[in-house]
Amino acid sequence: MDTIFFWCSKLIWAIVSPDHLLLFAVTLACVLFWLGRYKLARGLLTACVLIFWLIALMPIGQWLLDPLESTFPVNPPLPDHIDGIIMLGGNEKIEASIKWQQVELKAYTERALAFMRLVRQYPEAKRVFAGGSGGLKALKKSEADIAAQLFQQQGLDVSSIQFESNSRNSYENAILTKQLVNPKTGEFWLLITSASHMPRAVGVFCQVDWPVTAYPVDHWTTPSQQVKVDFAFAEHLEQFVYGTREWLGLAGYYFSGKTSALVPKTCIKS
Repeated sequence: MDTIFFWCSKLIWAIVSPDHLLLFAVTLACVLFWLGRYKLARGLLTACVLIFWLIALMPIGQWLLDPLESTFPVNPPLPDHIDGIIMLGGNEKIEASIKWQQVELKAYTERALAFMRLVRQYPEAKRVFAGGSGGLKALKKSEADIAAQLFQQQGLDVSSIQFESNSRNSYENAILTKQLVNPKTGEFWLLITSASHMPRAVGVFCQVDWPVTAYPVDHWTTPSQQVKVDFAFAEHLEQFVYGTREWLGLAGYYFSGKTSALVPKTCIKS
């Protein structure tokens, strides 16, 4: 069932991603033009152009992402003792790292930076990295392999870190990491991931009965950008796509019973 969910989520996202929908719409307008359906073609193309300009000028992605990034407090107060620290993968470029034979990272590098800082701050805490590959094709390496290489280069004792390397999405992160670690009741575990992804991540960990404390990093939004009209089509489209992906992910996880609430804020199941 988890495999069916994984493949369906990939297929659905390939169709409904906003940038793909706009491409499909422009393509359809072109087809209608060549079929002589000029009125329909003009209407669809006009709608697409208006949407393009709306995205170019308005920070729609910021509006989508801000409620998610504001769900959990930044830099939460931490106790003197932490039982474990979990970092979720996602910032590792697997294929690029394989090709160029060095660590290649995406824009979510703050996850790794926070993890390396916190494991040094809490040397007695268990250290866990969770991440296999979210791609559809099998690769020679996983996110965990790239992360291990990064941590070793940055001076961490990789033998002290447990790597979960088979998960393909956030739900499998929680399931497989719990099987690997077998956390005890009452332990204090810290979860590191991007702020906009944190509600979904906390939700799946809570759903598998593993209460975690959120440590969000990698924020996309700023107050000034949310009220500013500027011409930044590529940036706004990227944020719009990312925000849409997170909200659809939350909805899909919630209605399939994989998360504890639509926008989880605590580990109390609704």
